Amino acid sequence: MTTAAVPNLRVSVGVLLACAMLAAALGMGLRQTSGLFLAPMTTAHAWTASGFAFAIALQVLVNGITQPICGQIADRIGGRTVMMAGAALQAVAVAGMALSTSLPVFTFFAGIVMGVAVSAAGMPVVMASLTRLLPEAMRSRATGLGTAGSSFGQFLVVPLVGLGIEGFGWQAALLGVAAASLLIIPLALPLTDAPAPPAASGASTAAPDQTAGAALNAALRDTTFWCLFFGFFVCGMHVSFMSVHLPGFVASCHLPLAVGAGAISLIGLFNVAGSLISGELAGRWKRRELLVAIYTGRGVLIAAFMMVEKTTVTVLAFSAVMGLLWLSTVPPTVALCARNYGTRWLATIFGIVFLGHQLGGFTGAFLGGIVLDRTGSYDLMWTLSIVASAFAALIHLPVRDGPRAPVAAATA
Repeated sequence: MTTAAVPNLRVSVGVLLACAMLAAALGMGLRQTSGLFLAPMTTAHAWTASGFAFAIALQVLVNGITQPICGQIADRIGGRTVMMAGAALQAVAVAGMALSTSLPVFTFFAGIVMGVAVSAAGMPVVMASLTRLLPEAMRSRATGLGTAGSSFGQFLVVPLVGLGIEGFGWQAALLGVAAASLLIIPLALPLTDAPAPPAASGASTAAPDQTAGAALNAALRDTTFWCLFFGFFVCGMHVSFMSVHLPGFVASCHLPLAVGAGAISLIGLFNVAGSLISGELAGRWKRRELLVAIYTGRGVLIAAFMMVEKTTVTVLAFSAVMGLLWLSTVPPTVALCARNYGTRWLATIFGIVFLGHQLGGFTGAFLGGIVLDRTGSYDLMWTLSIVASAFAALIHLPVRDGPRAPVAAATA
């Protein structure tokens, strides 16, 4: 498709999607490397592992809190400027982490500064920009491609940074991550999104002159919004728990360290396929039923994994299937937000739904550590993950998956 086929684009759809995918890949891949620095940094500075982990958990929480704010700014001025600023801030944050000599300073850069940077240059802003720029028929596929790009970044960038740590040391590798963060700036150039006019809104039902306050108020009073919010909470809980603790769980099963690292990388690789499939299905199938199926699948998979012997084969097989379900929740969730609340303030509204994801992420990462400290194993956490899957599947059943009645224009 050419630029002329979509009037509000200044570049071809192919260039737009390629840049969005690469930006998402770099952003997600670079941020997923934090765990690689835990052992070398705590050893070099004589920090506790829990202190390092708290800084990363704080990053997830700050990301969730500031995401709606960055989304609101992106809705007003466009995603490109916000992403560029976020990339620059991420470079500052990672450089600060590399040069920190005390845990409080490291926590400030890794937890607070990096948390804000992730919000500005993260996937929600990219997804909202793509949704605004493209016609409705292309949106689910585009969000699937963007999510797949972020997963490919996890698969590709994490091993490269690991090699950098082995070859040049943890501090040089962190400074390399800081420099690589700046590559997001030129990749954000095609995201020239602006509030979509009525003709470009497709099935969007929000009034073109509806204010952010009116749109947000309408969403917060809607049952569908809260179903999406708490469903995404469970997604974040699963993702953070396994991202942070799966390697430790694998080690507790007396398997080689490489199996734990391979599990995380394999999740990223298979999530490329999972995100693409989800994006296609979200454009062809009911998004509500798709989310119910994804969360049900997670629960069944975790239950099956708990019942089998933990070997290299079973761990990697679990990781591959979990990868298919990993971030496959994103395309249908974004599509449901756009379908129910329009695209005018999508980054703001999806940003608040994403806050639920990050609150769940903080809970999964922190609660996993507490369960391990108190019980000596992860068994209770895996059980809670199964229960949470059932909850998420059930809470999506009331979600409205069709056009809303037109929203009256508001001036408040």
